[in-house]
Amino acid sequence: MALEMFDKEDTLKMRQRLIGQSCRLFFSHDPVKILRARGQYLYDENGTQYLDCISNVQHVGHCHPAVTQAAAAQMELLNANSRFLHDNIVQYADRLAATLPKKLCVFYFVNSGSEANDLALRLARQYTRHEDVIVLDHAYHGHLTSLIDISPYKFRKLEGQKEWVHVAPLPDTYRGLYRQDHPNPGQAYADTVKSLIDEVHRKGRKISSFFVESLPSVGGQIILPPGYFSKVAEYVRAAGGVFVADEIQTGFGRVGSHFWAFQLQGEDFCPDIVTMGKPMGNGHPLACVVTTEEIAGAFTSNGVEYFNTFGGNPVSCAIGLSVLDVIEKEDLRANAVRVGNHLMELLKQLQAKHPIIGDVRGAGLFVGFELVKDRETLTPATEEAALLIKRLKEKHICLSTDGPWENVIKFKPPMCFSIEDAERVTEQIGHVLR
Repeated sequence: MALEMFDKEDTLKMRQRLIGQSCRLFFSHDPVKILRARGQYLYDENGTQYLDCISNVQHVGHCHPAVTQAAAAQMELLNANSRFLHDNIVQYADRLAATLPKKLCVFYFVNSGSEANDLALRLARQYTRHEDVIVLDHAYHGHLTSLIDISPYKFRKLEGQKEWVHVAPLPDTYRGLYRQDHPNPGQAYADTVKSLIDEVHRKGRKISSFFVESLPSVGGQIILPPGYFSKVAEYVRAAGGVFVADEIQTGFGRVGSHFWAFQLQGEDFCPDIVTMGKPMGNGHPLACVVTTEEIAGAFTSNGVEYFNTFGGNPVSCAIGLSVLDVIEKEDLRANAVRVGNHLMELLKQLQAKHPIIGDVRGAGLFVGFELVKDRETLTPATEEAALLIKRLKEKHICLSTDGPWENVIKFKPPMCFSIEDAERVTEQIGHVLR
């Protein structure tokens, strides 16, 4: 099959005519047409190489040969409904269980992070018999109706906040309520959740769950203060709710030091439910919910079968197993630590030279730097951030912005991102900021 069936202008015109306009393109002012990719590099219709700093879905690298070979081999052999008994699904669940705390041992395989979070919401409500949910400000948990309802990032632009949704402050120690100079920001932010729970109870309502991204991404690449999860979990469980960790953006070793980002909050901390998605299948639609035997038992006891046609099918699980193999064989967690630390140091060197860089933060290959007009007032430099992204694209580097004011430049590259890549991108950032 030819790599290109239409020239770029024709493809763009057809997309504008055939695809919903709410499905937006990267660099919409001048889209990049990508025909092939390998590792952390993308190639357009002219063969021009782009450095990909944003494709966290292609976790072990675009078109990794081990992953594509595993997919093709299993697809040639069998891809069937997951109601048939097959080794792949149980082998994959067993491999995942080895990375998690022991009490997280029952798995439900689905096809997307949104499906996973929707199922987690059902599990929490069935187990607790409560309805209400606490989420963080600016959170995003998926595109299904149920998840738009618990995503302030979305619902504030649509129908607004439902009465059963309660929004806690984002624990942002750079520009939030409690900052880096606070003696214990983790406790202080956790206490805001406790106050919210008390307010919910005064209204005669009950909490089913606290939903949180283990590292808030859409909120601006936020690194949560130590101790926050443990105290929040204590308060939520005392109120009869469960703690749901959304690892869809951050799981599978992206933070380097740990396999799951919630583990940054301490080896003794364990959520009640964990959702995972994006990087699981390296671009193949694969996601999962894992929970405890008690919560799974409550879900089973309702007498209604949970069935997912494609979730956990042999091909998806073969791909998932191959991703785990690559993470281990190529020691990608160690690479995330080494390259992520180097990238952070290079960005901090730029911060020392350029006042517009207000903050640099991250863990492993989950990194962000925030642009501000003034380091005292922290006025977001939104327009400058957009211009930086545009200029870097002209230099064949793909980055994007996030945060409530779109002034945080985010790095979530494939995990094979190298020291040389980090030096290349920061050198170009330096040139643009001069």
